Amino acid sequence: MDEEYDVIVLGTGLTECILSGIMSVNGKKVLHMDRNSYYGAESASITPLDDLYKRFGESSPEESMGRGRDWNVDLIPKFLMANGQLVRMLLITQVTRYLDFKVIEGSYVYKGTKIHKVPSTEFEALNSSLMGIFEKRRFKKFLTFISGYDEKDPKTMEGVDPQKTTMKAVFQKFNLDQQVMDFTGHSLALYRTDDYLDQPCIDTINRIKLYSESLARYGKSPYLYPLYGLGELPQGFARLSAIYGGTYMLNKPIEEIVYENGKVIGVRSEGEVARCKQLICDPSYAPDRCQKVGQVVRAICLLDHTIPNTDDTNSCQIIIPQSQVHRKHDIYVCMVSFAHNVASQGKYIAIVNTTVETKNPEAELKPGLDLLGPIKKKFVTVSDLYEPTDRGTESQIFISRSYDATTHFETTCDDIKDIYSRMTGSDFDFGEMERKKNDIFGDAAQ
Repeated sequence: MDEEYDVIVLGTGLTECILSGIMSVNGKKVLHMDRNSYYGAESASITPLDDLYKRFGESSPEESMGRGRDWNVDLIPKFLMANGQLVRMLLITQVTRYLDFKVIEGSYVYKGTKIHKVPSTEFEALNSSLMGIFEKRRFKKFLTFISGYDEKDPKTMEGVDPQKTTMKAVFQKFNLDQQVMDFTGHSLALYRTDDYLDQPCIDTINRIKLYSESLARYGKSPYLYPLYGLGELPQGFARLSAIYGGTYMLNKPIEEIVYENGKVIGVRSEGEVARCKQLICDPSYAPDRCQKVGQVVRAICLLDHTIPNTDDTNSCQIIIPQSQVHRKHDIYVCMVSFAHNVASQGKYIAIVNTTVETKNPEAELKPGLDLLGPIKKKFVTVSDLYEPTDRGTESQIFISRSYDATTHFETTCDDIKDIYSRMTGSDFDFGEMERKKNDIFGDAAQ
């Protein structure tokens, strides 16, 4: 380890692995280490099933759960938006050649003690029980306005200023009621709270467009999920880094981050120091440079049936808007199954999660847990959320944010782009990555 690297990366979470891959592609000499013996860090997929039980101090699973090696259980549930930033990163870097995906079969929203399918076609919208007939007409006009809205073309704006008009004012412009605002803001724009209502409308408009564009790609829902679980994603980017000379060391204890005059110069492991110019890590490797900003509670539930009232789908997402259960944050339910090679035949994994608001986090999940029907086994975790206390430009240590309660990777990708810009001094440019692709992968194929 007596070498100098441009970048050392600590932790093999998705954020760290993507940045490791991007830096390697950009010609940087990268050393990537993790104290664990597996990829994924806190976002790993656990296999076999016995390891999940051991992780929570439980005895071995009963025989009815099937073969343990058929299970790959995500610790943190997330889906990919089909037209989102992570899919663009996967396509541009060609990490897709290591992965296979399936479309999530259904997207649902909770309203008035029942779950309703989020309409995926105009026909479904017209027949949806989410809205009355007059509300449907107003909602259709609203969606037509959103799809045609262009910041650069005043003719499409209808007097709506992207930076000054609030989203609440846009809803009022189309006379949409509270129920439709809830459904739109939380199931289409995928906000966790109602704070967005008083903010400039452009972010919400772009989020609804992303949902619509993602939905248009495959029809059933806007979400994709990798076969064999989310743990495949960091491994895919780790392979990318290795192709371009990145060095990986798992099961490597990290003793100390070494500084000189307040700036990182290396990492000490097993008595040796690997030197570097920049360091990327997750919050667990630099707790003194992070602050706690909240908690997320998650319940991993193993089922032998589909979730009731979801049309017997093998996979789905259910969003419970916070206003429907008198909370400040939404509750999310994600379900995947044997159809994704993450459970034994006929078995399902549902994960319920939300941002913690009280001193009894598990009780906060009850509205979501009540939707699942009988649960074979349940594992509950409460995770602290951390973010860095500085931008890292002086110390050259760049720390990722903890994974939040959202069930998609858009906030994770925003963090990746933010770290990239702080490290390089320039914005992450999808177009630039696209331009490099032919030269990069021509070399890699030789």
